[in-house]
Amino acid sequence: MIGVLVPAHDEEALIGDCLHAIRAAARCPALRGEAVQVVVALDGCSDGTAAICADMGVGVVELQARSVGRARAAAADWLLARGARWLASTDADSRVPAHWLSAQLATGADAFCGTVRVGDWLDYGEQVRRAFLAGERHADGHAHVHGANLGVSARAYEAVGGFPPLPAHEDHALVEGLARAGYAIARRDQPCVTTSARRDCRARHGFGDYLRRIELDIQGGMGAAPDAVAA
Repeated sequence: MIGVLVPAHDEEALIGDCLHAIRAAARCPALRGEAVQVVVALDGCSDGTAAICADMGVGVVELQARSVGRARAAAADWLLARGARWLASTDADSRVPAHWLSAQLATGADAFCGTVRVGDWLDYGEQVRRAFLAGERHADGHAHVHGANLGVSARAYEAVGGFPPLPAHEDHALVEGLARAGYAIARRDQPCVTTSARRDCRARHGFGDYLRRIELDIQGGMGAAPDAVAA
């Protein structure tokens, strides 16, 4: 069984599109009918996210941590307990392509690190967009790590202790642990996941704050930006 995990905090506006995209990926013919289970980690949700998940028939695990690391870990534990052999991770504000799961598995690696592209730049200016793209490498062998486009075998995940309970950069910490342990990591441009440039980002010091820092630097506000790390 393949497991898909999605951390969520008050995501009723976007979780539906995310889950519909995952459902399409689960039907990819290249998976040859292998079962796919999806779980959403409801982390401090007080809106309609849980109801949407129930309507779509996906699993949920509830917690009140407000920590993306704890949320991903809780979702991973839920999937491992049900026999998942592969864990694929994305975010509630992201949309995966139809070949997302099959392409991860086709690498034959212990883990997969993919790229992301921004689907809607909203009110960010052209300079921010250009600066972001200048720092990205959309090619195989890239150095990026995105929780929105990540996969790992259950064996490797458990061997390195899984996602650490961090409020941010839990994805980087997991991949660093895999690399130290000598696991094979496929760093591929495709399949690429489409994500959001929203300003009301849920995880502090994550992708949203990274974009905000780029904007502040351009505006001459260096030093006033959040402590973000390029994903």
